[in-house]
Formats: sequence, structure tokens, C-alpha cells
Amino acid sequence: MQSWREQVVPEIPGPGVPLRLYDTATQELRATAPAQRATLYVCGITPYDATHMGHAATYVAFDLLNRFWRDAGHNVCYVQNVTDVDDPLLERAVESGQDWRELADSETELFRSDMGALRVLPPRYYIGAVESIPAIVEGIEALRELDAVYDVDGDLYFPVARDPGFGSVSGLPRAQMVQDFAERGGDPDRAGKRDPLDPLLWQAAREGEPSWHTDLGHGRPGWHVECTAIAEEYLGLPFDVQGGGSDLIFPHHEMCASLGKVGSGEAIFARHYVHSGMVGLDGHKMSKSRGNLVLVRDLRADGNDPMAIRLALLAHHYRSDWQWTQDELPRAQQRLASWRAAGKAETAPPAGRVIDAMRQSLGSDLDAPGALSIVDDWVAETVLGRGSDRDAPHAISCAVDALLGVEL
Repeated sequence: MQSWREQVVPEIPGPGVPLRLYDTATQELRATAPAQRATLYVCGITPYDATHMGHAATYVAFDLLNRFWRDAGHNVCYVQNVTDVDDPLLERAVESGQDWRELADSETELFRSDMGALRVLPPRYYIGAVESIPAIVEGIEALRELDAVYDVDGDLYFPVARDPGFGSVSGLPRAQMVQDFAERGGDPDRAGKRDPLDPLLWQAAREGEPSWHTDLGHGRPGWHVECTAIAEEYLGLPFDVQGGGSDLIFPHHEMCASLGKVGSGEAIFARHYVHSGMVGLDGHKMSKSRGNLVLVRDLRADGNDPMAIRLALLAHHYRSDWQWTQDELPRAQQRLASWRAAGKAETAPPAGRVIDAMRQSLGSDLDAPGALSIVDDWVAETVLGRGSDRDAPHAISCAVDALLGVEL
């Protein structure tokens, strides 16, 4: 699957710094320790509606991580999937009277357009579930050879009891797991399962639904095994960071970890589990199912500068849950205008200390609001004429682009 256009990232003076990130599994702020090749997997969209602000907040958050690692000299291998066959997509296609493939293609293209406009660096590998079916089948067959697959009326399931560490990603009590599993695509009440939490690996063909002929039979893959197979194929195990919204902690990332560890024999699936908070509207999480969406494409169509949209997102720490309000964009537009004016000033205070402070702020759990405040202070001094450095405005503009992804 084709990704979107690569962005040009300016080089900025001074050395990058190490990054400490909050790890959901250990509930600690821990140093990331990637090798020269840093590996990142972020779960992508199910393409049945355009990008809402919750999506945008997640992908901008992990774009900060990508940019920060690049600034520190790492060769970042970033992988993102597209769940281009799944129940929600098929249900929306039936509701709208569209072919499911055309719906997936059109919404994926809208997502690419939104990400490009927001200056999100594209993944090196942008992989659809459909194109990954051979790798998914191979992964399920490997599990079956380990006696980690069982059959329920032709559908294949993974027994979570095979992973002694199951539950270590989310840390949830079992009752909460069962409840969340039922609410997030699972089938805990299905008769014939060994454990209510066992996830579906392969669904036998249903009439009127897409399916593929494979060595597993005629059917299609489950959700969790998709990301597991893609991550293992393109990154190898273990990899540095698995990311996504906090609604993916359980069951998705928990299941991915168990499938990956049991299938590969590795003790670790991902070294860090990093999750962005939920963006709400009118007191509820912004979601397609609820229909309370603020869409990036609509904001762009109304003439809003994508850089103001990005600044509105960066004003909130990536791990925070927050509410989108009508004041978000005006504040961001005002900030963007003041930054752009300072970036064109003839002289300004020196840039070195500002860039160092931005790096330190972002190095502490990607504290973007702190980095924005640092730039705000430099802008205020520039407006007051407190500085004689002619190179500083250009240097700060480059740093804001390279580290924050905001083009002035």
C-alpha cells in the first residue's frame, strides 16, 4: 500500500538528546534505548470514515517521537497498518451501499491527504491487512505448529492461557478485561471457546462477506493477528515502541503481545507500550460509532491552516484526555500568526538555548505543551526587540519545523 509524500525535515544545530517515555506496561517513565535503527509500530485506521481529531492527535503524537529520534541521529523504521478488511468497515459499506473495497480505498486516500497536510512524516512501510494475508496465514500456521490454535465451528482461536504473561500490558483485572473485550470487538460469550478472552485468529467464510482461499481454509483474518504479523515481518521482534490510542491497550495491544511472544518464542514483543489520550466532544470520547466527530477534512475545507490544527493538537500533552472546544483553533491560529511574524523578524534573541530547551522538554515524555511555551517566550522577547542575532529567526523556524512539525 502506498504511503503519503515524504516531508523535508530541516537540519538544526546541536546534538539531540535521549528520550524518556511513559510505558503503559510498567507505568513508569523509562528511557528508550533504541539502536541506531529505531523501530516504531503505530496501529493505523480502519478506513470507513475520514480522520477525526482523535486520530489526528494520535498520529501527530507519534510523529513527535519519529522526529525526536531522527534529531537524535536514529534511522527510524516506522510501520503503520491499515485494517482494510474488518467488521466495522463491512458494516459501513452495507449501510452506505458502497463496495467495501471502494470505501476502504477512498477513506484511506482521505487519511493520506490529512496526514500530508498536517506534516506527519510518512511510515516507511504502510501496510494493509489484505496485502498481508500471506504473512498472517504464516503466523497462524506457526502458532498451530506450537499447539496454540484451536477450532470453533471452523473459526480459529488463540488460547491466551499459552502466554503466562497475558495481562501484563494492560494490568487490568480479569472482569474488566472481559467487559472491555465485549465492547471492543471481542466475543467473550461465544460457545465453544476455551476462555472468554481467547481472540479470533481466522474467521471462516461467511456468505456475502469477503474471503480468501488459503492453507487455513476459505476465510479472512482476525484483527489482532494482523498487527502482530505485520510488526514481526517488517520490524522483527522485539521492537522499540508499539503505539496507538489508549483504547487499544486492551484488548488489541495485549493480544498482539501474547500472539507475538508465543509465536516467536521471544520473551518481549515491544520494549515500550506508548498510548495517546482520548479526544472528546460534548463530554464523550470522539468516535465514529457515536458520531460526534470533528473531521480534519472539514476543518481544512473551511479554510483553516493545517499548521494551526497541528498546533491545537500539540497544545495538549499526548497522554492527556481532553475535550475539543470552539476555542481550540482560534488560540492556535493566534499562536501561529505570532510565531510566523517572529520568524520573519530581522533580529531576535539567540536560538541555541531555545533549541536546547525544546529538546529537553520533548525528551521528557514528549512534552509538546512545554516546548510550545518555550517558543512562545522566545517570540515574546523577539516582539519586544530583545535580541540582535540575525540568524536566530531562521534557526528557530527550522527547529519548530524539525522538532514540532510546524512549518512557519
